[in-house]
Amino acid sequence: VCTMPNLNPVPDSMETLQRQLDIIERDAVVEVLPFAAITKKRMGTELVDYRALAPYVAGFSDDGSGVQSSEVMERAMTAIAPTGKMLAAHCEVDALLKGGYIHDGEYARKHGHRGICSESEWEEVKRDIELAEKTGCRLHICHISTAESVELVRRGKERGVKVTCETGPHYLIMCDEDLQEEGRFKMNPPLRSRRDMMALRRGIADGTIDVIATDHAPHSAQEKARGLEKSAMGVVGLETSLGAIYKYMVGENVISFERMVELMAINPRLLLCREYDFLQPGSRADLTLVDLDRTWRVEPDRFRTMGRATPFEGMEMKGKVMATLYGGKIAYIDDSLK
Repeated sequence: VCTMPNLNPVPDSMETLQRQLDIIERDAVVEVLPFAAITKKRMGTELVDYRALAPYVAGFSDDGSGVQSSEVMERAMTAIAPTGKMLAAHCEVDALLKGGYIHDGEYARKHGHRGICSESEWEEVKRDIELAEKTGCRLHICHISTAESVELVRRGKERGVKVTCETGPHYLIMCDEDLQEEGRFKMNPPLRSRRDMMALRRGIADGTIDVIATDHAPHSAQEKARGLEKSAMGVVGLETSLGAIYKYMVGENVISFERMVELMAINPRLLLCREYDFLQPGSRADLTLVDLDRTWRVEPDRFRTMGRATPFEGMEMKGKVMATLYGGKIAYIDDSLK
């Protein structure tokens, strides 16, 4: 689990990061790697001390805030590059948002909603890939959602740029045609068009997209009960990601089972420079035990997470996590096995 820096206080110094490290040391039952901020208070202006923070973090990110200044981003990448850590970018051009809150597509036009254009994402993806090429920084682009972003990453990799990216299960399985007037369908970036969804599927199949990440964002029921316009951005994903990808991606022959394991388990560890020695005698027993034949219905009231908002509510999944082991110790076990 990588914790993102949209916290109070923002982990932008050793003092503020240490508060989180202490909680992880005390309470975590699986491996938790925090991200520190790119800029102080995630305001996009003043750089943090990357050298001091690097030994304690997975990388640097301003999470739900795109760094608007090209100059600031170039200076950040130049300073982060020698640490070997990744810069994980939420790519969004604020000037293009214009008050939007769902994809600027057919659903928005039919139902009178303000849309978020695709350019708001891919224009900053393009800029950041160019800056990574210039500075040599390891760039990881978070939660891509547009066809143009996939193609930009594909071209960047062909040129040898140190760029990787991720998308989320909901962007691969749903599009704006599936929207309903409920806050559980609201996230940032938003569910895009069917064309974008199909481009993302091709991207995970051909290796352009490196990781499927949950982008897990728990919010209270009150925060998510205000419809598409006024609900908070973000949905939960920890408890649905395996079942969703196995049924709708592997089950529909978009990717193989082996590719799913790469996208969800192996590649994330490699990108974070964690050892991955497979199942070898003497290796640390970090295991997820899955019943691939078990079908189950998404019932948010039964989630362990404090968040309940998921666009998959009521859908049938296949493949259920039955237990999780960390260092050989049981961190989670399904009730049916107790």
